[in-house]
Amino acid sequence: MTIAQLPFESRCYSASDGLMLHVRDYGSTLEQGVPVVCLPGLTRNSADFGPLASALASGRAGDQRRVLAIDYRGRGRSEHDWNWTNYSVEVEGDDLLTVLTAAGIARAIFIGTSRGGLHAMRLSAARPAVIHAVVLNDIGPVVEARGMARIRSYVGKLPAPRSAADAIDLLKRLMSEQFTGLSEADWAHYAKITFADAQGRFGARYDPKLMKPLESLDLEQPLPTLWPQFDGLRNAPLLVIKGANSDVLSPETLAEMARRHPGCEIHIVEGQGHPPLLLDQPTIDRICRFVADADALCSRPA
Repeated sequence: MTIAQLPFESRCYSASDGLMLHVRDYGSTLEQGVPVVCLPGLTRNSADFGPLASALASGRAGDQRRVLAIDYRGRGRSEHDWNWTNYSVEVEGDDLLTVLTAAGIARAIFIGTSRGGLHAMRLSAARPAVIHAVVLNDIGPVVEARGMARIRSYVGKLPAPRSAADAIDLLKRLMSEQFTGLSEADWAHYAKITFADAQGRFGARYDPKLMKPLESLDLEQPLPTLWPQFDGLRNAPLLVIKGANSDVLSPETLAEMARRHPGCEIHIVEGQGHPPLLLDQPTIDRICRFVADADALCSRPA
């Protein structure tokens, strides 16, 4: 991972219940390119998109463009919610719509990692006009129970690392079986964006109470699917990124996604699992090409 990261503005927006939501804002509202909105995974935060957002905002995807990367409630620099039941896709979806309105985003290209991809699919029903194109990072309408069980096994249960070395060791013990292709520099960057705050102090970057909604899942039963919401994306350019070692997005689901969306493009990230980190040069280049092509294919907003 060698991409220089651009500076960004930290902006705060108020959710409908008054909770403070943090957003990284790269670029400017004056840029010509269609804006990009980056949506992280379940316990992840806006720092995940630093290199990718910088590449997109700087013009590597054709025009320079504004890029927003969102911290959901209880993650990153957003406030924690005293009521853990609000850590739901429904409440977070409302937060997303609030942020889009407050930030003046009428139409955008959405990049959704894992849970972020669920939000992108749900937008096809909640606010379809805002969708210009979509990148789904290792997520589809069917979430494999095996992968969800693995995620549930560690969310809210990990010790807080005391140093960068502790953080790297923790991630390697947790993720190295799936992430076989990372360099030491990749592990170090992964540890920093996972555990380091704005002052460089290491610790949890999400509310441990995120584990509570997961505890209520009955993984002996099939998880709800989002095929109608996915089908709502049929007229939007779509790129699906899959980790070769993923246990959340199955090859069968990926094949069905491609069958239902004939224009679906696919990019496989070798040596990575769920979800790909979006830090490697080939994947960033692939997303930049997709965004530039989507910009050219679709009519820009007035």
